[in-house]
Amino acid sequence: MARGDLDVLTQTGPATPDHIIRTKRIPMVGSAMKDVEAFVLAYVKYFEEQSVGLAGSSVQMVDPAPRVILDPVHGCMMTSGRTVKDCSIASEIYQHTMEIQANAEALGGWRALPKDRLFQVEYWDLEQAKLGLAGKAAAFTGEIALVTGSAGGIGKACVEALLARGAAVIGLDKAEQPASGNGQFVPIKCDLADDGELARAFEIGVQTFGGLDMLVLNAGIFPPAKPLAQMDVSTWQLVQNINVTVNVALARLAHPMLARAPRGGRVVLVGSKNVAAPGPGAGAYSASKAALTQLARVAALEWGGDGIRVNVIHPNAVFDTGIWNGGVLEARAASYGMSVEAYKKNNILGVEISSRDVAELAAEMCGVVFSKTTGAQIPIDGGNDRVI
Repeated sequence: MARGDLDVLTQTGPATPDHIIRTKRIPMVGSAMKDVEAFVLAYVKYFEEQSVGLAGSSVQMVDPAPRVILDPVHGCMMTSGRTVKDCSIASEIYQHTMEIQANAEALGGWRALPKDRLFQVEYWDLEQAKLGLAGKAAAFTGEIALVTGSAGGIGKACVEALLARGAAVIGLDKAEQPASGNGQFVPIKCDLADDGELARAFEIGVQTFGGLDMLVLNAGIFPPAKPLAQMDVSTWQLVQNINVTVNVALARLAHPMLARAPRGGRVVLVGSKNVAAPGPGAGAYSASKAALTQLARVAALEWGGDGIRVNVIHPNAVFDTGIWNGGVLEARAASYGMSVEAYKKNNILGVEISSRDVAELAAEMCGVVFSKTTGAQIPIDGGNDRVI
């Protein structure tokens, strides 16, 4: 990036014509925040000039945005593409290209094929067919989501649902998580209650993928049942901190990114049936989820002008999550005089609610079907008579 001839050396062409479909003919030299429009206009002009008289006049221009960005001010290279894999391929190719160009220049001068020959390769049917093999893009292709509590239960299911829709996903959890999804999923171990760790994890995630479009606030704790008269202040404060304050802090960090999301930012908060129908012994948890829901309503009012929609889903009795382990489910079913299977379906519709069910709703709330909805609260509980 420190080369004085950067503007000349990089603007002649790729190391091999076959690379052109991955990196375009030349990289963009400049700021990703300021100079993309100029690059696009130059590419459109290049296409119009070179396509005149080209055999097969029906040729359509590909996406004119840059695939490789060289920023001399910050001394960095960035790549863009509709998937993490596309970005990785472009990055690997161009790092190799820079080495070739530098060595060739040192040996007497770097030369590439002329524009017209490169254009013919770029728009050659066989080369375009390579791009066509990717097929139709999934709904969230090119978008980035962040999920909290992503190591298990509803959070893990949310990661899977978003990945299945083509999103790149950042997962924050205090537990270790394996990376997966062909580079589309970046797990980050983080104590969400530690402001410094939270800010660091958010920065790592956003820098990895280049932005943020969706935020799923799922992490929370459910302490052992205890009547209010016996509740200690430390338990109360811990629950409010994890279930409310942490989410406020993360939403505040995410807002500038969400406000710049090309398709509009989306926030989904995982609430609880307890907001509408609390139970005895769950005062701290119920109050925290009620506070979180109220904050979501305020955020919907305040952030709508930024194109950000904020919605809440209220699950109930999701038995494949950690809070039901260790015999809790069996004990609760026995207290109602029911079998475990009957207790799982103890709702109006007589259905079992799984983490995947909740995750699919959360993902759909980020999709086009709910693109004109904000400030909503949607239960996913099979129907609860106290809520209805």
